[in-house]
Amino acid sequence: MIHRRINNGGYEETARRTTDPQQQYWLDYFNAGDSWRLFRIMSEFVDGFDTLSGIKGPAVSFFGSARTTPDETYYKLTVAIAGELSRHGYAIITGGGPGIMEAANKGATDSGGYSVGLNINLPFEQEPNIFTNLPLSFKYFFVRKVMFIKYAMAFICMPGGFGTLDEAFEAITLIQTRRIKPFPIILVGTDFWSGLMDWIH
Repeated sequence: MIHRRINNGGYEETARRTTDPQQQYWLDYFNAGDSWRLFRIMSEFVDGFDTLSGIKGPAVSFFGSARTTPDETYYKLTVAIAGELSRHGYAIITGGGPGIMEAANKGATDSGGYSVGLNINLPFEQEPNIFTNLPLSFKYFFVRKVMFIKYAMAFICMPGGFGTLDEAFEAITLIQTRRIKPFPIILVGTDFWSGLMDWIH
């Protein structure tokens, strides 16, 4: 519960307290340092804007599974698509990790193009791949998603999981609500995406 005290005829909120020790632990955890956290968030926005504004020409963001291996069809297809886009002057932006992200960065690097990796700091799985020539690291997912959308003129979504769906639907929502201008969102893999498309329709 939240305790309040009366001060000069008005109400002033004090610390949130509860009699449950476990619940209190989480209340303290989530409320600790919120004001200072704003500076970390702002610094990530500033770093992202300063770095990505230096990209010359258009860019395309790739999304897909971090678990796709180099011997799989979609990995090879991603390398080919990213490579062809790079040869036509497009910068390639990915989440900077393994799987599909690595494949897109590899295609861009092998073709001599901009290969951007927006890595997220996670306790598992997300290690930066070696094919980015413009790496950035983020703590906050929402800051990273702004960078994916702000600097891209198209999204290419390869088969993936919840993260891929999150990123795709973020863009679709912003387009639907007219917060950003419409741009292509390309779902690669009819067998994989057809069930979702049926559900949407």
